[in-house]
Parts: sequence; structure tokens; C-alpha cells
Amino acid sequence: MEKKNLILLICTVLSFFTVFAVNAVTVVIPTIANEFHMSNIVQNWVTIIFLLVVAVISVPAGQISGKYGLKKVTILSIILFIIISIVNVLVTSQEQFLASRFILGISLSFINVTSMSMVVSAFKPEERGKALGINITGVYIGLSLSPVLGGIFNYHLGWRSVVLFGVPFLFVILALLLTKVDDEWITFKNIPLDIKGSVSYGIGMVLFMYGFTILNTYLGIILTILGIVILIIFALIELKQDHPVFDVRFFKNRKFSSSNFASLSAYLATFAVTTILNYHLQYIKGFDSQSAGMILLVAPLCQVVLAPIAGRLSDRYVPQILAAIGMGLGTISLILFSFLNGQTPLEYLIISMVIYGIGFGLFSPPNTNVIMSSVPPKDTSVASAAVSTMRTVGQAMSMGILTLVFAFVMGNVPIVEQYYPLLINSSQITCLICVVLCMASVFASFVGIKSNINQ
Repeated sequence: MEKKNLILLICTVLSFFTVFAVNAVTVVIPTIANEFHMSNIVQNWVTIIFLLVVAVISVPAGQISGKYGLKKVTILSIILFIIISIVNVLVTSQEQFLASRFILGISLSFINVTSMSMVVSAFKPEERGKALGINITGVYIGLSLSPVLGGIFNYHLGWRSVVLFGVPFLFVILALLLTKVDDEWITFKNIPLDIKGSVSYGIGMVLFMYGFTILNTYLGIILTILGIVILIIFALIELKQDHPVFDVRFFKNRKFSSSNFASLSAYLATFAVTTILNYHLQYIKGFDSQSAGMILLVAPLCQVVLAPIAGRLSDRYVPQILAAIGMGLGTISLILFSFLNGQTPLEYLIISMVIYGIGFGLFSPPNTNVIMSSVPPKDTSVASAAVSTMRTVGQAMSMGILTLVFAFVMGNVPIVEQYYPLLINSSQITCLICVVLCMASVFASFVGIKSNINQ
């Protein structure tokens, strides 16, 4: 196999397992919640804490991986992933489980950044859209199979089998990297790490994200505002740095900034949908995890089919238009989801999921191609960090919106039958909020079309 194709295969498999680590566990959260006696708010934090760590670490991960080598950092991250996955199955409390998810988030923060950077580094600009489309297909295959495999493994073997599923495959990837890939990519070799920027970004992001999830309290309001202030200070610090951890000047590039905002808005609008549908199927409709996982396969399966096609199209046509069409379909699907209740036919849900899957499958590869192609080659790790950060910040805030609506509508309660009407109301309200965010992504996708994609 040609080396660049082997690298693409490795990175695509890694993309699959980074998604699987989040989404497969999301499907089995009701089982985990039952074992560890989690409330509705804590259940959401199983996903949020992971995404929060990824959002915080992704920015410095871009500079660290560029300085010490993409391959080396990927190897160390995979080793940490394997170790913490084994530790995760030994936990005996919800606090220990959340701590394991915290550490897992650190390892996957680096994998998210390095895998995409290696793909971009291995392929020429004219092949990049196709390669990224295939790489993102790994993400969509993960989205497709994680609810199915997670549900089946949980139903027959328990949730711990879901956590351990990726370990043997990652041992194989580790062996391939050590024996078959002799290249190393170092873009920041003689550049010092921006400690001041990394720390201020991390503190600001943690305060903002945590405050946002408890925005219904005075403490939440204070922490959110304080986080925003510190993130502004971070931006000012970066403008004065010769070698910033994240060059905020990239956002002067209209194509880069608009596509990142479109990505942020898209994930804000769509990520909580999987959790909403999972709760709807398992709690409201009474399906077991295996059956719910099979139904949840519908949307990501559409994404798997469309991702490589959309990637190739983005090399030939204006990618922002493709992305805007995708998010337009996403808006329609969210409007349909906002009508879900206890009497909604399964056929209605499946049709809505097909529209949702087609929409996001059309959006992500073209939008990612725009971001990765709008910076010089030496800065691909930084652009990759931006892609990862926008995705995970959007995902975490999407879950934050759902958690916030839960807090206002339901309070901090277990999800049991007497609260099902409130669960339905919470899901409907969240979907309506996400409709507005999806429309913002459509608008952002159109901005900057006239500027040159390649720099």
C-alpha cells in the first residue's frame, strides 16, 4: 500500500474510534446511570466532561504536536487511550467514571488534532478534499456503528464491553505506526511553547463552558462572564506573541473565520440530537439499548454514504454552497424533531433522521476542506486544532443547552416515568433553540465565497 494511503487508513480508523468513544457510551448512558444512580443532569455530564476536556486541550495540542512531532504525539496518545479504557471498566462510582472520561478526553484531544494534520500533510492540495472526505467518513462510520455496536454489546455483555471495544484495534494501529510509518512531521521544531496563552485559554474555556451549563444560577452567570473576559484577554495575549499557541490573526481571513463559525453553529445545533433521540427511544418509547441503537443508525448511515461524495464535490465546486445546502436540510430536520412526543410514529422519526443525516453529510467535508485549505501548509496543525476545537466546543455547548433546558424545565431529577412529559417538553424546546443555530450556520457558510480558497 502506498504510504500516504496507509496514513489515511490509520487516521480514518483513529477518527472512527474517537467518535465511538463518545457516541457508543452516549447510547448506554441509561444503563450506566442506573448502576451509579445518576440524575438527569449528571447523565449529561458523562458526555459534557469529555467534550469540555477536548475543547480545552485541542488548541495547545496543535502547537505541542507540531513541536514534538505528529507521529510521536499520536503514539503516546493511543497508549494513554488504551490504559485509561482499561481503568474505566474498573470504576465503582460515578465520580470515578467521570474522572476516567476526563483523562480519556485528554488522549483523544491530541488524536483529533494529529490525525487530521497527518492527512493534510500527506496529500497534495488538489487531493486534500477527497482525502479529508474519506477521513471524515471514518467519523461518520463511527457515528453509524457506535449506537448499534454500543447497544448490542451493552445488551449482551454490559457497558464495560463498550468501553473496551476499541482497545485491540488500537494495538494494531500502534503497531502500524511504529513499524510501517517512518515519516515524522514537525512544523514548530524551534518554536517555544506558548504557556501563557495555553493557560489563559484553558482557564477561560473551563469557566465559560462550566458556567454555561449552570447558567440558571447566579454562579453560572458569573463564571460565564468571567470566562468570556479571560478568553478576550487570551486573544489579546496571542496578538502580542511571536509564536502564539493559536494565531487569532487567522480569523482576519474571512474564509477561515466564517467556516469555523459555521462549524461551531452546526455542532451547537445538532450534537444534542443524538442524546434527545436516544432518550426518546429508550425512555419515552421503551426500546432497549440494542433496538434503540439500530434505529439511531439511520442518520449516520446517510452521512457515511454522502461524506466521500461531498469531499470530492468540494474539490470541484464551491464548498460553502454545498455546506449551506447541508445545513438547510439540517434546519428542516430539527423543525421536524421539535414535534416529537409520545404518540409520534416511528416512520416520522426515521424520515426526519434521513433528512438530518443527508444534511450533515453534505456539510462537514466541504466545510472542513475550506478551513484546512485556507492556511499555509506549515500551519495545518493549528487549523486542525481549530477544526477540533470548534467541533468539541459546539458539541459541549449543545449538550450544555440541553442540560440547561433540563434544569429549567425538569430540575435535577432522575429520568423516571412521572417526569416523561417534562422530558418531552425539554427536548422540544432544545430542538427549537437549535433551529435558530442551524440557520446561523447556513448564513455563515455563504460568507467569504469570493476569496481565494488556496493560500
